[in-house]
Amino acid sequence: MNVFVLNQHGEALMPCKPQKAKILLRAGKAQVIKRNPFTIQLCYGATGYKQPLILGVDTGHSTIGLSVISATHEVFSATATLRNDISNKMQQRSTYHPPAKAGGFQWEGFLVNPNT
Repeated sequence: MNVFVLNQHGEALMPCKPQKAKILLRAGKAQVIKRNPFTIQLCYGATGYKQPLILGVDTGHSTIGLSVISATHEVFSATATLRNDISNKMQQRSTYHPPAKAGGFQWEGFLVNPNT
């Protein structure tokens, strides 16, 4: 688990470990911005060095996996489960409505005069 870090200007920096965040908070060098996800903002100037990150996406049939990695470790990972019941629900919904007329909508008694 990592703690997200913002610099003095609110720009994102690389996440840190909870132990490092605890030391910064106790020393008064950082303040808590959000609790979920836990995010701190530094109260002093930082160099703003950011490591290059790579996003990996694995699209499966029923789940999608996401992973963000740096050169040394995994920064973030998540999975999303897709819904598989939508076609059944649409079919069930169609039974609630009466069927449409075979001929569609007819314009009876409507005349168009192309000469006018």
